[in-house]
Amino acid sequence: MYDVLAKHYDSLVKDEDATKAYVDFTTANTSGKKTLELACGSGEISLALARVGFDMLATDISQQMLDVAKEKDEEHLVDYKWMDMTDIDSEDTFDNVLCYCDSMNYLEGSQLSDMFHSVYAHLNEDGVFLFDMHTLDRLDEFSDEFYEAGIVDGIEFVWNIQSEDTSLYHSFIFYNEQGVPSYEHHVQNVFDPKQVKQLLEETGFKVSIYTDFDKEGIQSGEKHFFVCRKEQK
Repeated sequence: MYDVLAKHYDSLVKDEDATKAYVDFTTANTSGKKTLELACGSGEISLALARVGFDMLATDISQQMLDVAKEKDEEHLVDYKWMDMTDIDSEDTFDNVLCYCDSMNYLEGSQLSDMFHSVYAHLNEDGVFLFDMHTLDRLDEFSDEFYEAGIVDGIEFVWNIQSEDTSLYHSFIFYNEQGVPSYEHHVQNVFDPKQVKQLLEETGFKVSIYTDFDKEGIQSGEKHFFVCRKEQK
């Protein structure tokens, strides 16, 4: 994934207001600064957090996305590492672990519990795991196909999203200057937030849920935000 999309990702979805909202949400729900970001993508959030004082290790399974992130980090504020978020490869522990921009929705349901335990093991006491997920409302939103076509970075593209059962299917086509298409397909799984909360609590986390950053509890919206604290024993 992101082999083709990486170089056009920011042009398609970069949103400075959303980045600020993620920074504000992180700052409001953390105290320590040593932070591991899983699935950092193009690095917008990790770089913004580093600029306000967080000590960031940004990781992703896509080397192409990491290359984009490194290129924009001209001040070398962030450390970068290739990593599969389902297998945290670090001997360090962290004050915070982050996984934003619906990256968790790329997991299969069977992977959630193992990942939660891995994150828990890599958090310091009183550390915090922050992540977001699509709400169940998104399945209804994309029951009718979303279609977008236009020009990005000087080339034509097509982007489709459609839901089926409990998954969202994204299809991208990018046409080069000769009109030759490149294809990329993503599948995101949408989870019941109550079941996710139960898994987190079984792992040992104390969990709070917000909808669209600042609405308390499970409400209608686009994203649920989970604040999961590893309490001191």
